[in-house]
Amino acid sequence: MKSSARLTVGLCGLGNMGLAVARRLATAYDVVACDLNDDRKHLAAQIENVTTVDSLGALSSVEVVVLSLPAPKISYEVCAQLGRLLGPGTLVIETSTTTPADLEACARLLEESHMSIIDSAILSGVAQMESGLATLLVGGRDVDLGRADEILNVLGSKVERFGRLGTGMAAKVVNNAVAHAVMVVLAEAASMSVACGVDLEKITAMLQTPDGGLIRPLTHRIMERIATGDYEGGMPLEAARKDSVLAMDMAQRNGVPLFAIQAAHSVYEIALSQGLGRRDYSILGTLWEDWTGNSLAYRKPTAQP
Repeated sequence: MKSSARLTVGLCGLGNMGLAVARRLATAYDVVACDLNDDRKHLAAQIENVTTVDSLGALSSVEVVVLSLPAPKISYEVCAQLGRLLGPGTLVIETSTTTPADLEACARLLEESHMSIIDSAILSGVAQMESGLATLLVGGRDVDLGRADEILNVLGSKVERFGRLGTGMAAKVVNNAVAHAVMVVLAEAASMSVACGVDLEKITAMLQTPDGGLIRPLTHRIMERIATGDYEGGMPLEAARKDSVLAMDMAQRNGVPLFAIQAAHSVYEIALSQGLGRRDYSILGTLWEDWTGNSLAYRKPTAQP
């Protein structure tokens, strides 16, 4: 039996993650969920406090709508319809993975109807969402984020604010780009290891150590060198280039194709040609500063009194 005192939240999209979002929302709210797929709606209808509907028009009475959709184009189309159907002041929470440009396009549509949107990218998987342990990466205006606080805390156990609209999604896309690129690098590394008789469990354990190839570049070379502009001492770029050559030679001798590692090597050649060979190899970061015009220097924000 639904309580009339409970807030009703709209939900668009009942894919694997959308269904998990529905379960989490239903622990605190009444949920009106919409999807084009009858099978997905049937699954959602089995969840207590979830009502499924056939059209977006059935969401006209809600004040908050959560999106969990498969592609940015679909989010845009749904926002266009919501802008025509829902009233001023409605808040849209975008959890689908998009880009900042996609968020801004949706925001422009909704602003015409005096509605607003925030991004709440889901860093975690379906299991974490269902258990309430998801991490959310959010961006948007403070006033809108304040309105969404309670709902976000129902969806996830950790809510990280990144800044203006789109920054949460930008963080998610960066995270996924790293994960997917590293997956290729790790597949290459595993293949080289096995081809040379190195125990796979030992090589993965080594990579996870503070001095290992996964952690050290992030903690030391990004945040202790590039972020501070400190390129003196350390491992010279020319030595890192030499090691990269050795890796490619070893892979070739053992018949292991390289794609990501070989592509990365070209950046060391570029940096060497620019006379950066004796600086710490984190000096590679300055190439991107030149190419983009954006400084990678970082100063930790001071706490406000």
